[in-house]
Amino acid sequence: MDILTIGGILLLLMMLLLAGGVWIAMTLAICGWVGQAFFTSTQPGLNLFSAFWESNASWELAALPLFIWMGEILFRTKLSEEMFTGLAPWLNRVPGRLFHTTILGCGIFGSVSGSSAATCATIAKVSLPELKKRGYNEEIALGSLATAGTLGILIPPSITMVVYAVAADASIIRIFLAGFLPGLLLMGLFSGYIAWWSIRNKDKMPPKEPATNLKEKIRLSKNLIPCAVLIVFICWSLIAGWATATECAAYGVVGSLALALWSRSLTWGNFSEALMGATRTSCMIMFILAGAAFLTKTMAFTGVPRELAIWVDSLHLSPYALIACLVFVYLVLGTALDGISMIVLTAAVVMPMVQKAGFDLIWFGIFVILLVEIAEVTPPVGFNLFVLQNMTGKDSNTIAKAAIPFFFCLVVCIALVTVFPQIVTSLPDWVMGVAK
Repeated sequence: MDILTIGGILLLLMMLLLAGGVWIAMTLAICGWVGQAFFTSTQPGLNLFSAFWESNASWELAALPLFIWMGEILFRTKLSEEMFTGLAPWLNRVPGRLFHTTILGCGIFGSVSGSSAATCATIAKVSLPELKKRGYNEEIALGSLATAGTLGILIPPSITMVVYAVAADASIIRIFLAGFLPGLLLMGLFSGYIAWWSIRNKDKMPPKEPATNLKEKIRLSKNLIPCAVLIVFICWSLIAGWATATECAAYGVVGSLALALWSRSLTWGNFSEALMGATRTSCMIMFILAGAAFLTKTMAFTGVPRELAIWVDSLHLSPYALIACLVFVYLVLGTALDGISMIVLTAAVVMPMVQKAGFDLIWFGIFVILLVEIAEVTPPVGFNLFVLQNMTGKDSNTIAKAAIPFFFCLVVCIALVTVFPQIVTSLPDWVMGVAK
């Protein structure tokens, strides 16, 4: 059977299972099983066990439940409420007000965790209840979280960046440096849309907080300072090389527990609730990761990603037509694969094509990561959609609809870095030049 036909059958099966209410992880695993059992000669049972083990037996992945636990502690002990109370007076005059905390929080936390899922889950746990309690529009909150959560793989350090650098035989330091300016640009685009929406929809915004003078703002900010110090410490520990991402996550848990004790808001009850909440969310994410890993093995055995890349190469396109075609290919792959798998399975064919067309591999790395970000919020296998669906009870299609305006912000960012590649290459070129 034709390779692309096999891919179409598996995609259709996935959509039918999801529409039927089958668990997301089970849907991915069933599609993987059907693909291997009927379209390959390999043993699906053996690959199922190996995929489930390999996807979760990772030291780096240990940071995920720890960061989620940190977010649960901040939420359950009311530290997050105090943080928002401290922020509110300073953002009172800014269009969009506390909506911007989701963007800023995802940007800062993304630089610590390096994971889209951990960023999305942690910031959602802290911010969603507070925004809802204050009367902010839930659709904008969900849409901004789904897309801003993807900053975890764009703002260094990022596991996806490391995988790309290895696959492309490129400098990891340069690819890290290349992610900063596009990350800031994307944060600016997200916040810009929130400001524009809030000006256009003043009736959907909650009443402004009572006006406060500078002395009152500083007094209220006392609630913000402890959490801010903790976040800055975690970020600095990672940037300075004092600790790995997993160690930083452990510092975050210990620090949040210490703050909760200091503020006398930690009890055995909310400690237990935070632990169980983190366990449930972590198990959900890891189960989905395992299902996705098994489906990725199926895609590798069937050869669908490689066939797509070979088909693009056979068209002999001009450089920018090639880029447009690769956008299409990666968006298609993003409906069924996670970002790392997309890069690994296509690297051998795509990298020579890109080099031959005259594109800088560092620039192309950021370009691909932006496409991976789009895949994170694209049904049916948008990972951030699944995370928020399981955390809020909202249907993934509802969350995807809420994310559409922010999805276009991602598209605008891709267009800007394509037209102005200096956005990506200028910082690594400057830093490496100074280093010499």
